[in-house]
Amino acid sequence: MTNPTPSRFTIDDLYELGWLEDPRLSPDGQTAAVVWVTVDRVNNGYRRQIVLVPTNGGPLRRFTRGKHDRQPRWSPDGRWLAFVSHRDDERGQIYLIPVDGGEARQLTAMPNGASDPAWSPDGRWIAFLSPVSVDEQAREDAGEMPSPPADAWEARRAREQRQHDEELRIDPRVVTKLPYRSGTSYFDDRWRQVYVVEVGDEDRTATPRRLTSGEIHYSTPVWLPNGEALLSTATRDPEADSLFAYYDVVRIPLDGLPHALTSPGFSYFDPQPSPDGSQIAFLRLNEERLLGEGRRVAIIPAEGGEPHDLTAHTDLNVEQFRWQPDGQGILFSAGWRGDAHVYQIGLPGTPTYRNGLTLVGGARLVSEFDVGRDGSIVFIAGSADNPCDLFFRSADGHERRLTAINDRLLQQRIIVPIEEMTYLAPDGSEVQGWTLHPPDFDPMQRYPLAVYIHGGPHVMWGPGFRSMWHEWQVAAARGYVVFFCNPRGSEGYGELWRDAIRRNWGEADAPDILAGIDALVARGYIDPNRIAVTGGSYGGYMTAWLIGHDDRFACAVAARGVYNLLTLHSTSDAHELIEIEFGGYPWELYEELWDHSPLAHAHKIKTPLLLLHSELDYRVPISEAEQLFAILRRQKKVVELVRYPREGHELTRSGEPRHRADHMRRTLEWFDRYCQV
Repeated sequence: MTNPTPSRFTIDDLYELGWLEDPRLSPDGQTAAVVWVTVDRVNNGYRRQIVLVPTNGGPLRRFTRGKHDRQPRWSPDGRWLAFVSHRDDERGQIYLIPVDGGEARQLTAMPNGASDPAWSPDGRWIAFLSPVSVDEQAREDAGEMPSPPADAWEARRAREQRQHDEELRIDPRVVTKLPYRSGTSYFDDRWRQVYVVEVGDEDRTATPRRLTSGEIHYSTPVWLPNGEALLSTATRDPEADSLFAYYDVVRIPLDGLPHALTSPGFSYFDPQPSPDGSQIAFLRLNEERLLGEGRRVAIIPAEGGEPHDLTAHTDLNVEQFRWQPDGQGILFSAGWRGDAHVYQIGLPGTPTYRNGLTLVGGARLVSEFDVGRDGSIVFIAGSADNPCDLFFRSADGHERRLTAINDRLLQQRIIVPIEEMTYLAPDGSEVQGWTLHPPDFDPMQRYPLAVYIHGGPHVMWGPGFRSMWHEWQVAAARGYVVFFCNPRGSEGYGELWRDAIRRNWGEADAPDILAGIDALVARGYIDPNRIAVTGGSYGGYMTAWLIGHDDRFACAVAARGVYNLLTLHSTSDAHELIEIEFGGYPWELYEELWDHSPLAHAHKIKTPLLLLHSELDYRVPISEAEQLFAILRRQKKVVELVRYPREGHELTRSGEPRHRADHMRRTLEWFDRYCQV
């Protein structure tokens, strides 16, 4: 039987495309545990299940059957997996399951849920995080723990009582700090604390012991190799009113008080001890230029000391890192010119200290990776012809693809190439962009152009950018030439390129985008009267900015965009973005912030505009779209506003599948209305 002729991508293919998260290599390096995410179309949601994948290239094995299983963590002997599941508790609890088969058993029953399990080196304990209020901490310290329910009826009654009490506790809600909401929900008065619990056996339930306290958030715990203490990061100053900065590395003894190993000036993330425990590596950001320099890997002695930057000279913004098994260097991932690779850099005194090596390269974007005890690497990557799969690089450098999670669909669809183009901006700087052409492309014909602009603003797009891959293919399948680029402000081109838009949003980067459009029009196959533009978040800002300064666009779709820098500062959970990017506060920079706001130029907009926004977007609140809609509507301009209930800023990446499909459908139908003539 012959294979059917491949057909074009459709919006509904969204429901068939899965992706992978959080790969973890087993201690013997023979198996990777990874979370496989699939769309649950019937229930308008997602399933997260853990699969085990042999690194020799054998078939994968579905390991858990829950709907929401995540954070797989191998025991030191490789016999067990700890993971977080929502199967019996919507807040999530930690479970253990034997790798050679058997039922999962629940390890924790924390009233507010548990996450981020970390095995002790001897496999006897698991450290984890759980949020608790100061009052709940006091009751724990006094031994006033609730008795476990006697039966299912009592458990249900206790759950309903807890829900009732929680509703009353926040009615009305008292706000004393910033930010007070994020994602799609409000913060409560609970703080993530570090606990340890003895693994024991299923016949004996151990009581977790809290190691930290206070009105301080702690991050994922990591054990020191001797098992005597843990590392974490903790909020330096709860009064700093920041969601993203002012964290220190702390050492948490099993018996004793936590103490900081770092000092102000930088914010610190993801501490990891060297294999022998003599040093600690972490990511850090300069607090004076949180978005300018990017994340760097630094090391300190285990007892503390002056940090030494390992990656500053590379001009790379580090996404993730791991120690080499021999402790002589660091492996890290970072984006560069549309791709993201895994690099190796040695400690001072080693041959690769200044001249690092590229261990995982190629035309692809590595999103996550893990390192085995022998130096092998398992990683998730996307490329121009495949949005997501798992790969393995052995210690001797040989590489193999381990999964083919989307091949059934991809073999039935026409995948158009994503072609690189470089061109010059008006000031002579080289800009990197990419194009996709319709499957039946004929350069002698004229086509509409769909321009996509990324958010951030400090983000890097490339052909392997998973969350946009499908949408670009659908737009091309619909008859559009697709164009996207990385203008000034983007990651992946060094510090100077990233920081070029500081205090100059719109003005510095718009010429880079427009020059790319001009370069495509000059090729002769783009109809200059049929150009559409869209973007989300900062891309929404740039969409509105462009149509307020340039009339070349036939239509525009701005999603979850920033339109008034003055009001965004006071309503966003990332209020410091404005302070950092413009170097001051609204009352100091009123005229400058207003001049750089698309709303200030909205009266000049002639382009038909569709506004898409989520009602629970606390990164860029929907009031931004409401203002722009009202201004344009009062001028009788062509404008529509679509409001998505229950959704936040991540709608197009992790929102309800039906909303994601609707968002794509409305965008393309708006394009069609004005460009497909």
